[in-house]
Amino acid sequence: MRGNVYVYILVMSAVSFAVRVLPLTLIRGQIKSRFIRSFLYYVPYVTLAVMTFPAIVEATQTPLAGALALGVGILLAFWGAGLFPVAVACCLVVLLSELLLI
Repeated sequence: MRGNVYVYILVMSAVSFAVRVLPLTLIRGQIKSRFIRSFLYYVPYVTLAVMTFPAIVEATQTPLAGALALGVGILLAFWGAGLFPVAVACCLVVLLSELLLI
């Protein structure tokens, strides 16, 4: 079983390398398709959202506190607040809601 670890590491590194190298070798010129360009533009945001939203709800003691903070953060960001005020407000919402809920 111990010898398989090196095979796993080799396969993992090959896949990681292929993901980075294949786009450079297969796509030589500028991408002209509007659909593909817009798709590639939003991929980092979607990836960040998929990793962040579950953590927001699960990082608190009660999921309701995380959900309330998420709602407040979305509203403040929609109204044009900056990153720091949104982060501070979300932390305060979690603190107050966990003090009141527990």
